[in-house]
Amino acid sequence: MATAALSEQSAAQPAARLDAATRLHMLQQMIEVRTVEAQIQELFLENIIRGTTHLCDGQEAVSVGMAATVKPARGDTVTCTYRGHGHALALGMPIKTLMAEMMGKAAGSSKGKGGSMHLTDMQHGLIGTFAVVGAGLPISNGAALTAQLKKTGAVAITIFGDGTANIGTFHEALNLAAVWKLPTIFLCENNLYGEYSTYEDTAPVPNVADRAAAYGMPGVIVDGQDAEAVYAIMSQAITRAQSGAGPTLVEAKTYRYRGHSRTDPAPYRHAGELDQWLLRDPIRVLSERMIADGELTENALAQMRQTTAKTVEDAVKWAIEQPYPINESVYDDIWVQ
Repeated sequence: MATAALSEQSAAQPAARLDAATRLHMLQQMIEVRTVEAQIQELFLENIIRGTTHLCDGQEAVSVGMAATVKPARGDTVTCTYRGHGHALALGMPIKTLMAEMMGKAAGSSKGKGGSMHLTDMQHGLIGTFAVVGAGLPISNGAALTAQLKKTGAVAITIFGDGTANIGTFHEALNLAAVWKLPTIFLCENNLYGEYSTYEDTAPVPNVADRAAAYGMPGVIVDGQDAEAVYAIMSQAITRAQSGAGPTLVEAKTYRYRGHSRTDPAPYRHAGELDQWLLRDPIRVLSERMIADGELTENALAQMRQTTAKTVEDAVKWAIEQPYPINESVYDDIWVQ
């Protein structure tokens, strides 16, 4: 059963305790991502956002733990999948900018031309989110090669799902990164399902991280519901990459609370599976730890949720009022006109 991964998470590395300010920032970001995703779903139902979308409820700890290690000023870059709203927000994309892009407005991150699956924010290191499975991996290798040749000390992080580990691009990218010792960190969000198929039904090895051995790089499993644990492992991988030792494959065991996309009710889940994962909700994991350590109160947590809800509501209203791009802009930002 897919729920077996819960026991693997329990044995994952313990989180390194971060300072209270960093913890609070991570918690705020996770609440922000969760609130935004819920609002996006509502806007789809109201036909304000069109097309399709892939939400990351439940996977927020991977986003914020990863983002806390990224230094755009150093030249660090990130690529990720079409389930990328959380990563974009955690890296620093403003909520207004994200919402405008979701609605196809000119004020969006890709000027209204990308939508849900094509978010870009170079200022914060986000090269892009990609609709094509695995498309970001070789692009991150290119960014890593640039950093290596220019000796900038930057790293390239590429985020993908467990299903990507079964396609050719995954193996080609890991092989090249290992041969050239590129400063690439391969971060797999193993949420147990590649679209509608369980990981265990599509892979011959228990963990995605097991495949790292074939390429002579470390394969590390981390609790993807614990932001601090993700931060600690990503920090280690970055230090290794900067030392010239090459890439690392990090597998974050996590879970998406919703179906694959907005039209998927996830009938393939085992009975009680979602309830088990909700017990290790990433927001709950960190907030309860902070309360136990005297760094947070229930009242403060409630206030954070309320304030965030108002911020997101205001961003939605702002985005709705923004204009759509003019027709002539279709020729902007291309190589040849």
